[in-house]
Amino acid sequence: MKTERAYPKITVTKKAEAALAGGHPWVYDAELLGTEGEPENGGLVDVVSLKGKYLGTGFLSESSKIRIRIISRNANDTFDEAFWRRRLSYAWNYRKTVMRDDISACRIIFGEADQFPGLTVDRYGDILVTQTLSLGMEKRKDLIFPLLVQILREDGQKIGGIFERNDVAIRALEGLEENKGWYVLPGESVPESAVTEIVENGVRYKVDVENGQKTGFFLDQKYNRLEVARLARGHRVLDCFTHTGSFAMNAVMGGAVSATAVDVSASAIDMAKENARLNGIEDRMDFIVADVFDLLPKLEEEGSPYDFIILDPPAFTKSRKTVSNALRGYKEINKRAMHLLPRGGYLATCSCSHFADEEHFKAMLAEAAREAGVSLRQIEGRKQSPDHPILWGVPETDYLKFFLFQVV
Repeated sequence: MKTERAYPKITVTKKAEAALAGGHPWVYDAELLGTEGEPENGGLVDVVSLKGKYLGTGFLSESSKIRIRIISRNANDTFDEAFWRRRLSYAWNYRKTVMRDDISACRIIFGEADQFPGLTVDRYGDILVTQTLSLGMEKRKDLIFPLLVQILREDGQKIGGIFERNDVAIRALEGLEENKGWYVLPGESVPESAVTEIVENGVRYKVDVENGQKTGFFLDQKYNRLEVARLARGHRVLDCFTHTGSFAMNAVMGGAVSATAVDVSASAIDMAKENARLNGIEDRMDFIVADVFDLLPKLEEEGSPYDFIILDPPAFTKSRKTVSNALRGYKEINKRAMHLLPRGGYLATCSCSHFADEEHFKAMLAEAAREAGVSLRQIEGRKQSPDHPILWGVPETDYLKFFLFQVV
């Protein structure tokens, strides 16, 4: 005798069934065939095949093309406080395993990769920064956020507060408004400042979680910055799209003769300068407010003193429709950097867009090298740090491409 399920039931197409069987947690609006019961927007629904086979339980979002986000494939799960406590504990214990003692600044929740669809939680010292992009998670944050803080504190971690960075337009796809500000934990006051300090790879940073890009800092490049530091000794480094100066400072701390940090944002350069002063290395660093697309041609005309160039641009594409344009942009900056470098110089280059996948990115680099008249000797190809895990079957989690080359 079958157990009576507590949730409305939605039947999906064979295409959706195949995607779910392959590990992907999304069901799209066009893949829904029929509904039994009265589902609630943002509530839980069971997903079943045409033959009635249970495929999983997930959040329904009536305004999104991603109509259902699966959170469990276990028909015995009950989605109470104990369930979410287990999930949060799994995520935290994973970080302690893969990051070991390097957990004072890391990503604790990485959305679908941690089975928290649409939720990001980053830790910067004693501040947690959240970004909630799904209606289902938004409706449960008053349960999940205090639980996470409790789990961390029980493990001896000092957590002073939670700052929400929901100032992203993509929330509108879930029928959610944009906002940012402190999340008030029950019975607690909020920190006095949204600016905190972290240490990563031995480098100190001021992080503005209220106004910085994304959630305040780019944690995914942590160990890629270490590789740059390892190669930088004795070199003159140009760090393009520097944001808060992280690659440039790692290079200098690794023994670079000098590093020039470039960003189009004056406020980002101001923060990079402050970070350099914080580490006592401002005498070996220069800072330029400029558009990299304008600066690289100018350096070609004037002559370049750099023998190590780092290209860490923002995502040039956030959809498949604009991949071709994005690859042209990536090609332009990479070709110019390859042309600028002396023979034997070094290039670190990356893309953080999962739409510009590794195959297309590598093909672009090969074409850029041919047009620049150089060859690329690969030193290493890397991904994001393991606190941003790649979940097989979910290509959206496999987004960062990072390559180190010698130009010969």
